Amino acid sequence: MNRVLAALNLLGIVLLLGLCVFQWRANSALNLDVNRLEEIRLDQTAKIADQAGRLRGLAADLDRFRDQLGATTLDLKKTRGRLRESERLAAQLANERDQLKEAVVQWTAAVAARDERLKEANDRIRDLGTRLNDAVVKFNALVATHNDLVRQLNEARNPGAAKAAAAGKPAEPPAN
Repeated sequence: MNRVLAALNLLGIVLLLGLCVFQWRANSALNLDVNRLEEIRLDQTAKIADQAGRLRGLAADLDRFRDQLGATTLDLKKTRGRLRESERLAAQLANERDQLKEAVVQWTAAVAARDERLKEANDRIRDLGTRLNDAVVKFNALVATHNDLVRQLNEARNPGAAKAAAAGKPAEPPAN
């Protein structure tokens, strides 16, 4: 019985040895898998940390871009406002320019009409001056004729007065 027990014991040890070898191989494969998975986990953790860093950088860039977009939008609104104001001012200036052109045309026509009236007035003044000169010449001729007639009349009425006047003496009054 001892032999049977020893054989059974030997068989149990061989079975236990086979079980230990089988268990060792299973544990070894599992350990290799755990080590490989740990390396993958560490690699993935590093990738996650790298992506988290990039994500923070991208989030910062996104915030910066949002700020820039907000500033650009505000500048765009201001620029559009200034553009509208400039367009309004340009339209107003164009309207004023057109009004000034029309005023210049009207002013030019008025100046031309004034110049024409001045020319006509100058012609009339010249004509009146000529007529006045003719009238003055006729008047002077008439006065000369009148004076000559008065002198002749005075001589005819008072012949002694004409001789005294020629001698430079005062004339004697005529006897009535």
